[in-house]
This record gives sequence, structure tokens and C-alpha cells, in this order.
Amino acid sequence: MKNIKYLVLDVDGTLTDGHIYMGQDGEIMKAFSAKDGYGICHIGMPNGITPVIITGRTSRIVENRAKELGITEIYQGVGDKFTKLTEILEKTGVELSQCAYCGDDMNDYDCMKRIQDAGGLVGCPADACDEVIELADFVSKKDGGRGAVREFIEWLVK
Repeated sequence: MKNIKYLVLDVDGTLTDGHIYMGQDGEIMKAFSAKDGYGICHIGMPNGITPVIITGRTSRIVENRAKELGITEIYQGVGDKFTKLTEILEKTGVELSQCAYCGDDMNDYDCMKRIQDAGGLVGCPADACDEVIELADFVSKKDGGRGAVREFIEWLVK
């Protein structure tokens, strides 16, 4: 296993199936996989991998899920994911090469590419966009929100 310290995670389309259920008062539901949650808490974290959520949307639902899983590094409403990750790394001293990233769409691509170029690892769900699939070191057999993150974590620790 590479010395991966951070697993950077996108939410919509990666930790969820990408569906956003909206009611008249705004976002009301997202579906998360218990398998991904187990992988984060019981496989990744015990192996020294800290999950870091960086997402473009802002949602109390994501806050609640992160709290439930014990994820303390959560950044929402982020337009430039690489700049945010750089800020985090500067504070912690973790190197870009010690990062893995699981994302599914073009808003993840730049950050994924830079991690990969630095020697880190990138993965994606089976239903990620074509450009992300072509870039990925690991492509899950599962779609976003259906255990893809757990598969990536299992691959990282083997």
C-alpha cells in the first residue's frame, strides 16, 4: 500500500447516486451507501486513512452523514477543490502524494489529475464521466452511492 494519509471524497455521484431530491423548501434527501460508510470507518480509518469531504454543494444532509461516520474534515460549497485541498495540506503537512481521491465528474478532474501527477492515487465509480474514468487508477465495478468508495478503499489498503 502506498502511504495514503487522506482520502478526498466528492459527495454527489460518488458517496451518493447523484440524485438530489428537492421539495418546495429545498433539498430533502440524498441516498448514501452503508457499504461506503463501513469502508470509511472500519477499513480506511483503522489503516490510517483520514477521510476528507470536499464538495461543491452545501447540505445539512452531508453534515449529518459526516457526523454519523466521524468525519471531521468536511468542506462544502467549494468551487475550486484543488485550492481547498492545498490549504488543508499546508496546515497539516500531508503531501499531495499521500492523497487519494474518489470523484465522478469534471469538477473533480483537476484535483484528481494533480494528485495523480504528484504520485497519489485516484479512483471513481463505474458511472463516472468518461474523462474521469480514463484518468482513474481504479475504476469501481459499482456506481456512485452503491459501494464504489468502499471498493476503492479496499483497493487502497491491499
